[in-house]
Amino acid sequence: MIHIYTIISHIAWFLLKIFSFFSKKLNLFVKGRKDTFKVLEKSITKDDAVLWFHAASLGEFEQGRPIIERIKKEYPSYKILVTFFSPSGYEVKKNTSVADVVTYLPFDNKKNVKHFINAVHPRLAIFIKYEVWPNYLDHLQTRKIPTLLISAIFSKDQVYFKWYGTFMKKSLQKFDHIFLQDERSQTLLSSIAIENTTVSGDTRLDRVSEITERDNQLPLIETFKEDKLCLVAGSTWPEDEAILSSYINTTEKSLKFIIAPHKIEEANILRLAASINKNTTLFSKATPQTISNFDVLIIDNIGMLTKIYNYADISYVGGGFVTGLHNTLEPAVFGIPVIIGPNYRGFKEAEELVKQGGIIAINDAQSFNTVATKLIENNSFRASTGTINASYIEKNKGASVQIMYYVRKLL
Repeated sequence: MIHIYTIISHIAWFLLKIFSFFSKKLNLFVKGRKDTFKVLEKSITKDDAVLWFHAASLGEFEQGRPIIERIKKEYPSYKILVTFFSPSGYEVKKNTSVADVVTYLPFDNKKNVKHFINAVHPRLAIFIKYEVWPNYLDHLQTRKIPTLLISAIFSKDQVYFKWYGTFMKKSLQKFDHIFLQDERSQTLLSSIAIENTTVSGDTRLDRVSEITERDNQLPLIETFKEDKLCLVAGSTWPEDEAILSSYINTTEKSLKFIIAPHKIEEANILRLAASINKNTTLFSKATPQTISNFDVLIIDNIGMLTKIYNYADISYVGGGFVTGLHNTLEPAVFGIPVIIGPNYRGFKEAEELVKQGGIIAINDAQSFNTVATKLIENNSFRASTGTINASYIEKNKGASVQIMYYVRKLL
C-alpha cells in the first residue's frame, strides 16, 4: 500500500505544480519548496544535534511553541528545525527567533523523505496535532528516530477508524508516543489497538497562559480606548464584518470598536472601512494626537491581536460563519466574554466553553445585537462570563509539563 500511496503523492505533486500557475497560495506552496534542501544544507551540518518539529500551519505551530521554547531553554546546544506544510504558517513564521531553521516540509515521497532525513538527521521528531505522513513516519521508524505526536485530537469520522483506513492506521501506529487533548481521543485510539498514549491536554492553553505574563501594553490602543468599554473583533471574515458593521452603525451605546480582519489586503480593508458610517481610522494612519477622536479602529497589520485583546471588555472571534473558527483562547485568557458564530463544532475548547457559558454563539445579526447589548448593559453578567473563560484555561493548562517529562527521557 505504501507504494500506491507514493505513486499518488507523485501524481498529486505534478498536479499541484500545474495548478500553482492559477493560485497565489499554491504558487507559494510549490515555489517555497524549491529551496528547502539548499536551506537545510546551508544551515545544518553533520555534527549538529537537531530536534525537528513539524506543523501544518500557524495554529499548530502555536500549539507546539511551548514545547519548542522549553526545549530551547533546557537544551541550548540542540538546533531547532521547524517545518511547515502550509504557506499560511511558513510565510508568517519563516523568520521566527524561536527556531534556528524554518523551512517547508518537502512533499511526502520516498526520494524527498530520504534526502530530508539524511540532511536533518534529527535526534527527535515531534509532529503537532494532525500531521501524519506515511513515508516520513516509515523512514523515521526504520532509522529508529523517536517520533511523537503532541496535542493530538481524534474523532470517529476520521479515516483511521473506518474499515478502509488500515493503511493510515498503520502509519499512526509508528509514533513512539501520542499525547492527546482528551479522553475521547484515547478511547478511539484504544479501539484500534493503539495504547501508547497519554491524555495531557492542549498545549495551546499553556501558550495563551504565558501571554498574560508578558508586556501587553500598546500605548496607541490605550489612547484610543480612553475610559470607555471596548469590543475587539479578531480574525474576522466578511460574513462576520457584515454583522459587526450593522451593529456599529445602529447602536447608540457609548463604546469603542477594534476590528482586526483575517485578511489585511488593501481592498478588503477599504471595503470594511466603507461599510461603517461612524468615525473610523486605520491603525497604519492613526496618531496619538487624533486616535481618541475615532469610534472604530481597523487593524491593518498582523502580529498585534493577542496584545489588543488585553484592552477588550468584550471580544468577538471570527470564522464561525465560514471556513472555521479562529483562536478563542487568546481573548478568553484575559477573562473576557467571547462571542462567536454558529460553526464551532470540532473546536474542543469552544464546545466546552459554550456549554459552560464563557463563550456565546450567535446565529445572525439579531442574536448578536441581543448578546452584545446584554454584555454592555449588565456588568455582573459580563464579569461572570469572562471569569468562566479565565478559570477554564487555568484549570486545563499543564500539557507541556507532561510532554517535557517524556522528552527529557529521550534526550
